[in-house]
Formats: sequence, structure tokens, C-alpha cells
Amino acid sequence: MDLTTLNRGQLTLLGSAASVMLTMHFTVQLLSQHLFYWKNPKEQKAIIVIILMAPIYAIVSFVGLVDFRGSKPFFMYLDSVKECYEALVIAKFLALMYSYLKISISKNIVPDEIKGREIHHSFPMTLFQPHTVRLNHQNLKLLKYWTWQFVVIRPICSVLMITLQILGTYPSWVSWTFTIILNVSVSLALYSLVIFYHVFAKELEPHKPLAKFLCIKGIVFFCFWQGIVLDALVALGIIKSHHFWLDVEHIEEAIQNVLVCAEMVVFSVLQQYAYNVAPYSGEADMKMKSSKKNE
Repeated sequence: MDLTTLNRGQLTLLGSAASVMLTMHFTVQLLSQHLFYWKNPKEQKAIIVIILMAPIYAIVSFVGLVDFRGSKPFFMYLDSVKECYEALVIAKFLALMYSYLKISISKNIVPDEIKGREIHHSFPMTLFQPHTVRLNHQNLKLLKYWTWQFVVIRPICSVLMITLQILGTYPSWVSWTFTIILNVSVSLALYSLVIFYHVFAKELEPHKPLAKFLCIKGIVFFCFWQGIVLDALVALGIIKSHHFWLDVEHIEEAIQNVLVCAEMVVFSVLQQYAYNVAPYSGEADMKMKSSKKNE
């Protein structure tokens, strides 16, 4: 293929396709390793759901790039797919942390050594909860509910938003209402994860929880804030349309999708470290034994 004969749009599409393929390569590589060393189904099922976040974001963004002149309901649908999966990933991440600590809410199993620990809530949660509470089965169940509410609320809001867009009844106040509901919902879900991490940071340290969480939050962070930056650039007139058949909103959406495709390559590589198969392949145990021998 002679790249010099391609125009800017075709080169962008080709580069984005290559990014998606690289993301798929690194993810399938890690996925196949976990399937080969299938030692702990409960933990590894959660890990598989989490590591699939990068390729799903990349594929959905590439679809939006291929059909970048789609309607608003179409782009809203694509965004909803990503955000609904994000909700599932957050819930699975908490389930993974519970598994590391041998906690089972459904079976009422909470190890004695972690019972009674203090959970310190901060404002505005202190409006609804005491500032300090003791860790027990009920409080752990509450943290789980705070996470899972986003898994329920996100798809319901997505269906309502798309339906209203199709019906042509989507005024700005409705949009703001959904935005507030979803921001409160995701903030509560993330708050529960942060609380959980602070309480069990010492026990979770061998499992690299911060690296695992940053792989999830990093994807969401970049997608959200670069969207804000692009909105600002459009408002300032820096990003503008030079074609009568293409409005500036579609250009902004295309730029966002190109950036997401490229970023997912980086996150799929980072996941190789954060969700490494070593704890299940026996490699981690071998390293630990060899280090003890050297001592």
C-alpha cells in the first residue's frame, strides 16, 4: 500500500485501525495467559471483564470514527455502551478486591482479623453516615450496594436518554438532570472503592490494587477530561468546520474517537503489568522462594 496516495482522513482511519489492532493484540495476549493458567475462576473472571474494557472502548470509538457523520442518538448510543461497561468494570473491581481478602457478602463471610476496623467517612457522606463506623458485614454490604447502584442506574439512564433523543424531546434541562444523576451515581461508586482501598491498603498491597484501579480510572479520566478540553476548543473557535456538509460537533466527536483509539494501546500495555498472570502461573511463588534462598 502506498501511503503517499492516501488523504488525511484515510491516514487517520488507518492509524486508528492499527491502534485498535494493537489494543486487541495485547489484550488477547493477556487474556490467553489467564485462560491457560485458569487457577482461580472467581478472581480471573473479574480480571477478564476488566481487561476487556480497553478493546471495547477502542472498538466502539473506531465504529464512531468510521461513521463520524452519524446522528446524535447514534453517538449517544456509542457513549452509553462505553459508560455501561465502565459501570460493570467498577463493580467487578470491587468484587476482585473482596476475593483477595476472602470476603463473601452472599455467604456472610468476613475474616475475623478485619472485623471492627474503623471506616472514616468524609463530607458530604457524613450528612448520611456517622463520621466513624466499625467494619462489619453490614457496612461491607453497603459499600457493595454503593458500587452496584451505578451498574443499575447507568443503563436505565442510557435507555431513557436515547429514547428521548429519538422522540425529539430532549431539552437542555433534561440533559442536565441526567448529567447530575449520573455524576452523583458514579461519584458514590468511586467513593466506595476509595474507602475500601484506604481500609485495606496493607492487605491489598501484594495485589497492586492502585495500579489495577488506575488502569480503570485512567481510561475514564482521559475520555472525560479530553472531552471537556475539546468542548472548550470548540467554544473558543479553535476547532471549526471548513465543510458545509460537516458540522463542528462531528469533527469534535471524530477527534475524541481518534484519541481514545490511540490511548487504549497504552492502557492495554499497562494492563500487562497491573493484571499480570504471574500470581496464577506460579511464577510469583518461584520468585518469592528464590529471593528467600538468596537471603
